[in-house]
Amino acid sequence: MVFSRVLGKVADSQRLKHVVETAPVSRSVVRRFVAGDREDDAIAVTRELAGTGLLVTLDHLGEDTLDVQQAAATAEAYVSVLHRLATEGLASATEVSVKLSSVGQVLSIAGDGHKIALEHAMRICAAAKDAGTTVTFDMEDHTTTDSTLEIVRTVRRDFPWAGVAVQSYLRRTEGDCRDLLASGSRVRLVKGAYAEPESVAYQSRRDVDRAYVRCLKLLMAGDGYPMVATHDPRLVEIAGSLAVQTGRDPSSYEFQLLYGVRPEEQRRLADRGEQVRIYVPYGVQWYGYLMRRMAERPANAMVFLRSLTTKR
Repeated sequence: MVFSRVLGKVADSQRLKHVVETAPVSRSVVRRFVAGDREDDAIAVTRELAGTGLLVTLDHLGEDTLDVQQAAATAEAYVSVLHRLATEGLASATEVSVKLSSVGQVLSIAGDGHKIALEHAMRICAAAKDAGTTVTFDMEDHTTTDSTLEIVRTVRRDFPWAGVAVQSYLRRTEGDCRDLLASGSRVRLVKGAYAEPESVAYQSRRDVDRAYVRCLKLLMAGDGYPMVATHDPRLVEIAGSLAVQTGRDPSSYEFQLLYGVRPEEQRRLADRGEQVRIYVPYGVQWYGYLMRRMAERPANAMVFLRSLTTKR
């Protein structure tokens, strides 16, 4: 967990960000975990994965946007990719994931960041509805949790299928899960990857894992649609067992795994009849994403380091 907290802080280091992004080897290595810089890259990877029976969620990379125009541009990028998914027949297998901080949540213009993010969220959801797919809102650091959940509650009045991520390492998350158990509620359960203080987050891996299982039990026993986002083999098996114990049909939940990480596990789960969705990021702002994925699962750091000397 100490290693994870260090990586979480590294994700916010602008100096190290510049060093990594400009290193000659970085871009070729990143392509293992990021679809590419452009919408065309995201569509190509989506088509490839969907062709093998896997589901996809696309994440246009970016976070903590402090510019109104950039927030609007990010929202427009989502609208654009949703239109592409529809026109190319990929929408049924693909949704999008949105970080609200990338569409204005942390803007401080007259305290209107929340309002700006809500407006963009509504626009993205309207585009998703037109395309015939869904949206899941990512969870970020704990200072934005209340705002994110409030925005999602508002969005769900018009788009009840809108999903949201929750993080098991936050002490509050079991309570949030109980509030999200309604029929049709789509909830992605992750461990969490931001450097958080002990006052709000569990610090040991065992405590985080135990909280994950407690949240899993709530979600599997509820009336919503759990999205189990983990690469931890033990938690994957626990999720499968809970699905059987609660009488869930495989269509009533799904597993989510990261693009480029443990592809053999993705295939194994799909082959046993599970719904498997791959989280596919794209765009130029990949540094923060990659650092947090390594913080979330330090084994990912070894995958990244090995890829410096091996081919895909």
